[in-house]
Formats: sequence, structure tokens, C-alpha cells
Amino acid sequence: MLFGLDGVEVGLIIVFFCLFGGIMTGFPVAFAIGGAGVLSFGIIAALDSAGLLIHQAVDTSSDAYRALIANGVNQINISHFRYPDLPLVDQSLFPGGWEQAVDRNLSFIVNRMNERVFAGQSIETLLAVLMFVMMGITLERSRIANDLLTTMARVFGPMPGGLAVSVVVVGAFLAASTGIVGATVVTMGLLSLPTMLRNGYSPSLATGVIAASGTLGQIIPPSIVIVLLGTLAGDLYSAAQETRAQAAGCSDALTYLGEAAVVSVGTLFQAAILPGILLAGLYAVYALGFALYDPRHAPPVEIADAEGGEIITRNEGLTWFLGMPIALIGGAILLAQVGIVGSQDITVDSYSDASESAVLRTSVSEQCQASMIELHGQEKWDLAIEQQEAIEASGGAQASRALSAEEIETARVEKITNAAPISSGLATMFILLALVLTTARGVAPTANPTPLAIGLAGVGLAFVVDWFLISPTTSEGASFLLLLIPLLLIAYGCREAITRLSKNELLRVVFPPLILIIAVLGSILGGITNPTPAAALGASGAIMLAAYRKLRDDNKSGKMIIWASFAIVLMILVGVNFDLRITRSEVMFEEYIAFIVALLAYHFALFGILYSCWVLLRGGVLTPVVRETAKVTSMVFTILIGSQVLNLVVISFGGEHYIQQFLRSFDNELVVFLLVMLVLFILGFVLDFLEIIYIVIPIVGPVIYGGTMDPKWVTIMIAVNLQTSFLTPPFGFALFYLRGVAPPEVATSDIYKGVLPFVLIQVAGLGLLWLFPSVVTIVPNLLN
Repeated sequence: MLFGLDGVEVGLIIVFFCLFGGIMTGFPVAFAIGGAGVLSFGIIAALDSAGLLIHQAVDTSSDAYRALIANGVNQINISHFRYPDLPLVDQSLFPGGWEQAVDRNLSFIVNRMNERVFAGQSIETLLAVLMFVMMGITLERSRIANDLLTTMARVFGPMPGGLAVSVVVVGAFLAASTGIVGATVVTMGLLSLPTMLRNGYSPSLATGVIAASGTLGQIIPPSIVIVLLGTLAGDLYSAAQETRAQAAGCSDALTYLGEAAVVSVGTLFQAAILPGILLAGLYAVYALGFALYDPRHAPPVEIADAEGGEIITRNEGLTWFLGMPIALIGGAILLAQVGIVGSQDITVDSYSDASESAVLRTSVSEQCQASMIELHGQEKWDLAIEQQEAIEASGGAQASRALSAEEIETARVEKITNAAPISSGLATMFILLALVLTTARGVAPTANPTPLAIGLAGVGLAFVVDWFLISPTTSEGASFLLLLIPLLLIAYGCREAITRLSKNELLRVVFPPLILIIAVLGSILGGITNPTPAAALGASGAIMLAAYRKLRDDNKSGKMIIWASFAIVLMILVGVNFDLRITRSEVMFEEYIAFIVALLAYHFALFGILYSCWVLLRGGVLTPVVRETAKVTSMVFTILIGSQVLNLVVISFGGEHYIQQFLRSFDNELVVFLLVMLVLFILGFVLDFLEIIYIVIPIVGPVIYGGTMDPKWVTIMIAVNLQTSFLTPPFGFALFYLRGVAPPEVATSDIYKGVLPFVLIQVAGLGLLWLFPSVVTIVPNLLN
């Protein structure tokens, strides 16, 4: 044995030093990882061939090992760490020789590249990375961040610490639109640091709040970290729970857990919302507290408005920005509670529902039964037994069957009778339009209210028409004709409302990117689509938004882009309200018309996107955006490929199995998780999140995702932990990004001193998530 160490331990040390040395050379990390894998394998193979690396493995033929198996101990839990008295046997790291290891590694590399990079199930989600990167870079290049910061400074600046709060708000906003830590820190450092220093802010507070706000991109959706973690966590959790179920004596994870072992990127986005808001809120509270404690270093700042805005009194603000929204939304909720607003869907399934099954499967082995009772409790098991007995007493579980014409008609009549007078979909749309009208009234209280009043009258008339003239059996075409006059009135009012809203600087700056972010996240969080189509929507929306901004800067009309945006909205509305499947046997005339309208809207929207690309290309914006997107995306996928090479080297000599055995030797899974979190925190000093995700997580994932802890909570804790590591002196990545753009008068010690309170806030945030896991799980549980 070399240096008295186990051969696997020596192999792991060689891999670590090769990886660390490759990174420290300054060679591109994406290539250094793969090179470290090849180099470390060559060194380990040479030492193994020379007989210098000996691995002491548990002797599986010994009586002590057989006794443990006979006592019901699963072989996955048997290791030298847990049972140090077990007999050991010496063997080489590559029992079949390094040639066989190379052959196996090459085949594994081909399979893994096919699964995870080229043609696997995760490739669709990985494509979202490309489009989220393009979305963020496009918004960054279009100077929207500059406008946001200036506008927020006018809103919060007059209060002590207001500039710092503005930075937090804009940092969270950029995090939700870019998801790239480096880009956010650099952008905020260039835009806000000189302004804060010029207005008397302490260098430590200014740099600390900028660095901390920039790291919010790690956790606030759509975070690239969560996208990449989610694609990996889903596979790890599913495989780890299958192993756990088999160790418990059950056939599969569905039987043992009572539910499918699945975690998706969309679910992780839902889980990350509240932790992201929590951290941003803690940052803002600290900034305000610092300003109250020492107002000299965080003074209030009056920033002049670029345009003379209309003065809004307190009563007018309370009426139109608080009272009317509460009245409209509260009224809609009240109407829904009394049954006036609700679903008008009268679709009847031609098949009956299958009878419900028991909460747990009960026809299992005795070992699996004991394990399930230990996991779920005796009460839930007894409930499952009662449910299964009731199902069998009623003739067994009934599969769905085809309904007769009479049964279908009876069910349809029942649905028509019970349908609400006002459709919930139309009610939601008209309430949103009414909110636009009332908000426009509030931002210009002295302007002529007649156009807005006509629009609100149209909203009221639409409710009356829907209640008295439109029934669930009314066709889409007839409904459209009946609502035509109210829609024209609303359109007349909304045209004036949009004109007034566009003159308000806060709404003009915040509203467009906010709508884009809501559209992207709303489609994911609402379960409408998965992250990849949502990312495509975000990228195309960012391109159109940047093109409109470019045209406005050049004093040119952006009507084409506005009409293309309306075409997208029209296409969605038509698709929601009409059945566009014209290949059916019976298609009504209005459905043909709707299909043609949707098709024309689609082509016009596509033309608008292409026109936006042409505007950005001609203005010299699109080329650097595409170039930077290609750079970042290529780096991500190259690191993915290189990390697979390094992982397979670790697997080839048993390093992954050795580490997992060590972690499983602890009896408490929380201790294991804390140990993993500590290691990830330290590795975050020298490795970027990509290397950690693709090198470290696959090794420790089967252990931390194979226990009783919620996979959503585990993943979000890892993301927040990496965010803390990237902020911690002296090696935090965010600190180096900020140091690169900070002026010379800001010392590195100022940056270190400034981020320390925010590191403590991060640690406190981790503690809150540890003590209250529901902060992570409540949103997914409510939405699902």
C-alpha cells in the first residue's frame, strides 16, 4: 500500500490534485476537467500496473459477511466503515487490467454522451439553458438594467438606504430575467457602484449589497443552476429511491413510497420562489437597518425625474392603486364563492372513471410490509387495508368502460344544469382588463376620464351579456358576436389606457420585462408547459423587447413589434377559446374562421420576431448577443462532457462506490447531508457551480437523494449553499467578478468587509430553510 493508504484513497487524491492543478494553470476549465480525467487515469493505471495501489475490499466469501446477509442486512449497507471487523482481501484497482477499464470507460462515455448530451431525455431541458442564456444576455445588452436601476432609485432613493434597496430590487429583477450570476454582478457593479459611491455610500455597504444581489441568480427562477441541478436530481432521485425500495424488500419505489419518485425542473422552480424572495427581503431589511444605524454611510438621495410626472394625491393613490384592485378581485372571488362565476365546461368523457385504488399497495411481501409500516405508519397501512377490502367487497377495482349514448347525454345535461352563469375564463380576462383601465385612471387623475369610463362600461356590459345571453351550449362564434360590442368598448378604453400608462416612467420601464418574466415563469409554475418552450418564449420576447428599445432610441416607430406582440396574444386567446383541430369529422364555420385567424396571427408574430432580429442585427446588438450565448452554452456543454470523463475515471477504480460507502456508514442522514453541504461549500471556493453539479453531485447524489428527505428541499438547499459559497471571502466567485469592475479607490478589503454581513444573512437563510422546510415545499404543494 502506497503511504499506508488504501489504493482507492490514493486514486481520489490523484484525481483531486490533477483537477485542482488543471484549473490553477489558467487553462480553460471546460477543457481542464476532461484533461484532468485523462491525466489522472494514466497516473493511476501506471501505479496500479506497478503493483503500488492495493485496495482492501470486504471479503464477501467470509463467514462474517454471510452472517450479516443472513441477519437481513442489505449488502448495499455492508462496508468496512460500518463493520470494521469484517475480513478484508487485497485486490488491485483494475482487476481486469487498465486495458479493460479503458474499454469499459469508452463504452460508458459513448452511452452517457448519448443519454445526457446528444439524444437523451434530459437534452430537451438542457436546451432551455441556451434560451435562458440568450434571454438574459439580450436584456442585458438592451440597457434595460440601466433603466430599471434609475427608475428604482427615483422610487426608493429619498429614504435612508434607498439606493441599496434599489440595488436589491433590481438585482432580484435581473436574477429572474438572466439567471447568470457573473452577468448580474458585473452589470450591477458597472451601473450602480459609481452612483452609490458618488452619493456618499460606504464602499463596504455598496459592494456588499451589489455582490449579494448578484448571487440571487443562483436561486430565483429561471435559474440556470436549478435547470442543470433539476435535470440531474430527477435521475438521481428516481434511481436512488428504486435502490432504497429494493433494500427495503419492495419491488419498486412506487410500491414502497406510495407515489412516483419524480422531481422535475418545473417543480424546483416552484420550490425556489419563496426562498429567493426570502433572501432578497433579508438583504433589503439589512440595508434599511444599516441606514437607520449609521445614516451617514447610507444617506437618502434625491434623483431628479427625467420627465415631469403628474402629481398623484394620497387619496387618489389609495383609491385607484389599492381600493379598486381589491374591489375588483374581491368581487370576482365573491361571485365565484356564490357560484355565479365558475366553469362552463360541458365536455363529457366517453369513458367512465376507473375506481380509486388504495392509498398503498397491500399485496406485498412481509419484509416490504414491515418497511412500509415503518415508513408510513401503522395508521396509514390500516387505512390501505380497509380501502382494499372495500374495493374487493364491491367486486374489485373497476377499469374504465365506454359509456352509452344515453349515459353521455345524461351527464352532459347534468353539467349544463350545474354550470355557472359566467365563465371563469372570461371573468378573469375582463377583470384583468378592468385593472388596466383603473390603473391608467390612477396614473393620470386629471386627464379626461370619459374613455376609461367607456371601457369600464364595456367590462360591465360583458358580464351582463355573458350572464343573460351566453349559455354553456352557445357556440364560440355566437359568443364572439354577442360580446363584440362590449369588446369594442373595452378596446376603445384600453387604447387610451395604454397611452397613459406608457407615459408613466415606472410602468414604462418595469412593465414590459415584468410581463415577460411573468409569462415565462407563469407558464412553468402554472403547469401550462415545461421549461424549454417557456425559455423559447422568454428568448423571443427579450429579442422583441430589445428591438423595440433600439427603435425608440433611434427615434423610429416600434408599431410593428407592438402589433406582433398583440398577434401573439390574439393567437393564444383564439387557441384557448376555439377548437382548432380542423381535421375532425364535424367542424363548424366559426372554427374554420378561428383557425384562419390563428394561422394569420402566428405568421404575423413570426414576422415580428424576424423583424426584431433584423433590427438588432442592423443595430449591432444581435451579433454580440449570439456570440456571448454561443460562448456560455458551449462552455456548459463542454464542461458537461469533460465532467462525464472525470466521473467515469472515478467510477472505474471504485472511487464513487468508496465515497458512497463512507457516507452510508453514518446512521443519521441529516449528518450525512450536513457533511455533504460542508464539502460543497468548501469546493465552491475553487470550482464553479457547473463543475460541482456535474462532478460532485453525481457521486454524492445517490446517498443524499436516497433517504427520506424531500428532494425539492435537498436541491434548493444545495443551490442556496452554493450561493453562500460564491459570496464568501476570500475565494467567492462573485467577489472576483465585482473586483474586476470596481474603481481603484475601492479596496479589496472593503469588498470582503461588505459581504460578511450578507454571508451571515445567507447562513441565517439556510438555517431558516433547515428549521422550516415548508418554505420550500408549500408552493409546489399548493400548485400541484
